[in-house]
Amino acid sequence: MVEPGKGPLRRIDPPFVALGPSGVAIRDRLKGLTPQDEKVLRLVGDHLGSSAGKDLKARFAAGLEHDSDQWAERKRSLTVESSSRWAGSITKATHDQWALARRSQIAYVRNLEAAVATIAHRLSLPVGSKGSNRTPGGYHSREEWFAKSRRLHLLQDRLERQRADYDAGRVRVVRGGKRLLRNRHNLEAAQLTETEWRARWEAGRRFLSVDGESGKRYGNETIRVTPDGEVSIRLPAPLAHLANAGHGRYVLTAKVTFRHRGEQWRDRVCANRAVAYRIHQDLDRRGRWYLTASWTIPPVKTLPLEAARAGGLIGVDTNADHLAAWRLDQHGNPVGEPRRFDYDLSGSTGHRDAQIRHALIGLLHWAERHHLAVAIENLDFAAEATREKHGRLKRFRNLISGIPVSKLRARLVAMAAELGIAIVAVDPAYTSKWGAQHWRKPLTTTDRPVTRHEAAAVAIGRRALGHPIRRRTAPPPHDQSDRAGHRTVQAAPETLRREEPRPRVPGPRTRSAPPTREANTGNQDTQHRSGRPTEHTQLTLSP
Repeated sequence: MVEPGKGPLRRIDPPFVALGPSGVAIRDRLKGLTPQDEKVLRLVGDHLGSSAGKDLKARFAAGLEHDSDQWAERKRSLTVESSSRWAGSITKATHDQWALARRSQIAYVRNLEAAVATIAHRLSLPVGSKGSNRTPGGYHSREEWFAKSRRLHLLQDRLERQRADYDAGRVRVVRGGKRLLRNRHNLEAAQLTETEWRARWEAGRRFLSVDGESGKRYGNETIRVTPDGEVSIRLPAPLAHLANAGHGRYVLTAKVTFRHRGEQWRDRVCANRAVAYRIHQDLDRRGRWYLTASWTIPPVKTLPLEAARAGGLIGVDTNADHLAAWRLDQHGNPVGEPRRFDYDLSGSTGHRDAQIRHALIGLLHWAERHHLAVAIENLDFAAEATREKHGRLKRFRNLISGIPVSKLRARLVAMAAELGIAIVAVDPAYTSKWGAQHWRKPLTTTDRPVTRHEAAAVAIGRRALGHPIRRRTAPPPHDQSDRAGHRTVQAAPETLRREEPRPRVPGPRTRSAPPTREANTGNQDTQHRSGRPTEHTQLTLSP
C-alpha cells in the first residue's frame, strides 16, 4: 500500500491484550523511630553499602570472563563481613546492575549509530534540498552544514569508544546516581549546601535490601516483619554488638501496617512465603524512613481479544499533558461525548506520579462504569531517541521526550488489573494523521469542536476493534444512479467483499433501470457516469 505523494506505508502490527503485572510492591513509613534506631540503620546501611561497592568493582573488573566460580568466591568474601543472606542479596544486586548497565550501553550504541547515519545522509544531500516524510532533507544553510560535519566526527569518535567498551565488557556505574554526582560540582544550581549534598550522597549509597526465601519464618530471615508489624534486622557480624534481641538481631521501635494490600501481605508472611524488603531514607521528605515489601505473583490471566472488544471499548490517545478518550461501540462508531483527563508533569517526581495516577483513575473508573476495555497506543520512542531524527524541530523533540510512556503504561496495566479491565495495545502508526483526516470534520458540530487528539482516540479504538480507520463514505444525493441507496452501516472485518457494491435486489428499483441491467450492476463502466460508456449505445446505420 502506498500513500499518495509518499513512500510505502510501514507494516501495522495487529492489536493484542496487554499482560497483567507479575509483581507487587507496597510501602509504609517507619514511624516513631528513636535516634538509636536511626543510628543503627545508618551504620548497617553504610557498612553493607561499602561491601556492595567493593563487590560491584570486582564484578566489573572481571568483565566478560566472569563465571560461577568467581561469583562463589565473591559471595564467600562478603559472608565474612556480613552474613550469607546479606552476601547473596549483594551479589544478586550487583549482577542486576551489571545487566542493566550492559543494556543501557548497547542502547546508547544504537542511538549513536542512528545519529551518525542521519547526519551522514543529510550531509550527502545538497544544502536546502527538501526531504520526505520518512527521510530528512539537506541542511538549511552552509553554516549548519559545517556545524553538523564537526558534530559527525565527534559522534563517530564517541561511537568507536563505546563499541570498544562494549566488546571488552567495560561498563561504568555510579553508585548513588550520576545526577547526584554532577550536582556536587553545581551546588548553586541544585540549590543544595555541601552538607545537604553529602547527606543525600550517603543515603543513596546505603544498602538495606534483601530478597525473601520461602519456607523461612515470615518469608525472610534477614529483615523479618511479623504479622503484627514488628520489624527486626539481622545485623552483620562486625555490628553484632548493637543487637537488642537474641541471635544478633535488632528490633526497631516503629511498626508497619501496610494499609494498601495489607491483607495479601499478611497472608504471605503467615504462610512463610517469600517477601523481599528494602529500607531507605527519603531526605526530600524530611529524612523519613520507609519500608518497601515486594513479591512476585503469577501472571494475571487476560481476556481473549474477541471477548475484550465484544461490547465496544474506549480509545485513548496519549499526549504530553492529557489523555484524550472516546467511547466506541462494537461497530466502531463513537458514542456520547469525548472525555479529557489532564495531568501536569512539572514539579517534583512525587507530584508527577500523583498527576498520572489521578488521570488514570478517572479513565479507569469511566471504563468500569460501562464495563468496557481500554485501547491505548503501544508507544515506543526508541527510534526517536536521537535528536538528529527531527533536526531543528526542538519543540517537537521536547514534546516527544515529555510524554511519560513507560511510567504511564506500567501504571495503567497495574491499576487496570486490580479493576479487572482489559488493556488492548494497538500499533500507533498513522492514528493521529488518519484520525484527523477521516473523523475530525464529521464529528465536529457547532457546539462541539473536535480536536485532533480526540479524532486520534477514535482511530485507535477502531484499530483495536479490528475495523479500518477510514470512514465509509456518505450516500450520494438523490436523483443519482442508486438514489441514496448506498449502505452506511459498518461491515465486519471478516465480511467477504465488503468494499464492493452491494448485490442488487431482483426487480426494477426505479423507472429508469429495467430488470435487464441486474447482471451489470457492479460494473462501473455500465453506469450512467460522465466519461464512461453506457450500456445502451446507438447504432449508426450505413446509408
